[in-house]
Amino acid sequence: MTIFENFFADIGITQDLAIILCIDLAIAIVLLTAMRYLQGWTVKVSSTHELSERDNFAFGISTAGAVAGLGIVLSGAITGEAAQSYLTEAIGMTAYGVFGLILIKLGRFLHDKIALNEIDKNALIIKGNISVAIVDATAAIATAIIIRAVLIWVEDLTLDTFIAIFSAFVISQLMLVLLLRIREKGYAKRHQNTSMQNALAQGETALALRHSGYMLAMALSFNAASHFIIYSPEAYLGNVLGWLVFSVIMLIALSLLQTLVKKLVLANINLTQEVEQQQNIGIAAVELAISVAIALILTSLMV
Repeated sequence: MTIFENFFADIGITQDLAIILCIDLAIAIVLLTAMRYLQGWTVKVSSTHELSERDNFAFGISTAGAVAGLGIVLSGAITGEAAQSYLTEAIGMTAYGVFGLILIKLGRFLHDKIALNEIDKNALIIKGNISVAIVDATAAIATAIIIRAVLIWVEDLTLDTFIAIFSAFVISQLMLVLLLRIREKGYAKRHQNTSMQNALAQGETALALRHSGYMLAMALSFNAASHFIIYSPEAYLGNVLGWLVFSVIMLIALSLLQTLVKKLVLANINLTQEVEQQQNIGIAAVELAISVAIALILTSLMV
């Protein structure tokens, strides 16, 4: 045996498994590269020009969210177990990866047209709007986290699998829109019916960070669903209702806990004044961290 064979044998990796891992890694690299260029093609600009010549930080943040999101999805597609053949593994990894890429792009399209319906997100990012780019990148990452959770939840590679994944994806987009509408209503109430989307378009980065925390928290809470909802390939309606009911419950629980914990951790601080009026990015970052922390803790308790 060679040195490499001895090393793999010592850590419990067979030759077949090592080759499969290499196949998965190669496909992942190709898809990540494709995602970078798709960012430019989607809005009809050169990604190279935006990133390195114009130094468009907003476009870079948006691209980073897309690439990170695809990486998260691919981590759910890689099982770490040997498939029946190298071809089967390559087909499965490619199918999940491409489907995940399509869903991320579709999710961003829906988020643009339905959630951020009052502004032109792509135009603002091309102009260099950091706030909108942060929300856009976070929406992609949140969608990817949910897709990853569903990939781990489903079994086999069949049409039913993709229907189940798409069903959960639709529910996730519905919840992202609902979350934004709830945040918008609260913002308008505090600011004499001023639009939260317009505030983001005007470059309020602190507000973008706060909202990003809520989106990430909601997405992370989906991870617990796979432990409560039993996957049934042909129970289309049951799967949809399961994800919908669980997501609504988690959204309510997260909202209550986030409000309570923020009042305790950030006691004696006027959050509305600091974040929404003074654009205090530091406070907003703490709020984001609290939201994510609560989601992680709540999810861990439920698993």
